[in-house]
Amino acid sequence: MQQDTHQETFEAKEESESPAKKKKNELVEWLKALLIALILVVLIRWLLFQPFIVQGPSMQPNFVTGQKLIVNEILYDIRKPERGEVIVFHVPSEGRDFIKRVIAVAGDTVQVEGDKVTVNGKTVSETYIQDAIDQAHSEDRLYNSLNFPNTDFPDGKVPEGHVFVMGDNRSNSTDSRMIGYVPLEDIIGRADLIFWPLKDIGFINH
Repeated sequence: MQQDTHQETFEAKEESESPAKKKKNELVEWLKALLIALILVVLIRWLLFQPFIVQGPSMQPNFVTGQKLIVNEILYDIRKPERGEVIVFHVPSEGRDFIKRVIAVAGDTVQVEGDKVTVNGKTVSETYIQDAIDQAHSEDRLYNSLNFPNTDFPDGKVPEGHVFVMGDNRSNSTDSRMIGYVPLEDIIGRADLIFWPLKDIGFINH
């Protein structure tokens, strides 16, 4: 009888401790999960993606000052940039990063005359700024006021290891027409996602 009482007391004690141990174990598991998630976020942030804030009017009407973007840093380790892609790159002479659109790649011959852009002799269909061009023409003016090649950069053939870029806001953009061809090693990555403000959130159409 005494043995049964002792056994019951031991079992009761074990049952009373079980919920506390279970709660502690759950807390430990949650902490582990949060730690792993934090490590993954840091790794993704520093190794794969980078935030970028749009500054200035050079990519209007498609990108405006204050928008926050996610830049894919790993894509161009796998392949080279392609025409039409929106990229972020560093400009050493300016000491800052630019966002522009790739118009031509290595080996291409590019020419910009007014609102006509040709690559390898073929007119580029720029649907991403067509409405802005049409609006300018309806007002009897050109959307673009700076041509290429020009006196500063007379060679229209993109050299190996470089790309030719322009801003969507053609008459208000510092780009390859003024700074020359962009070396691939200066490219940070491709702008893939607008995440702020919330009304603009979405993937970028290249």
